[in-house]
Amino acid sequence: MAKILVADDQACVRELLSEELISEGYRVATAGDAESVRGDLRSSRPDLVLLDLHLDGFDGFGVLRDIKRQHPDLPVIILTVYDSYVEDPRVSQADGYVIKSIVLDELKGKIADVLGRKPSPQEEVGAKTYFPRFGVAHGS
Repeated sequence: MAKILVADDQACVRELLSEELISEGYRVATAGDAESVRGDLRSSRPDLVLLDLHLDGFDGFGVLRDIKRQHPDLPVIILTVYDSYVEDPRVSQADGYVIKSIVLDELKGKIADVLGRKPSPQEEVGAKTYFPRFGVAHGS
């Protein structure tokens, strides 16, 4: 199963996402700051990165730019509480954009989509996905 790097400055978010993704069968590594993200990219070689845009004083867009410069084929999904970034042109560097929620179906569906795995029926029900490169939302 794929390995996912969860990069978020909040430990509780990293723990919640780790538990949930492990229960889905993914292998998970976590990072709380930009330096940890860089180190984990070298050591754990993830198949996908979930990236919060605020990492302890670092601009998440700068981290995204660095990831894409060094690993252009590594999928990155932006995971943020702010929907105001949807119109930001820098979002187009990412492979997905998901607003944080306690309901993780949308995130799971986006991960499955980006990794090329068909989502389970549970993941498909009620999932809404934003496609930044096309500027459209799909789903309910």
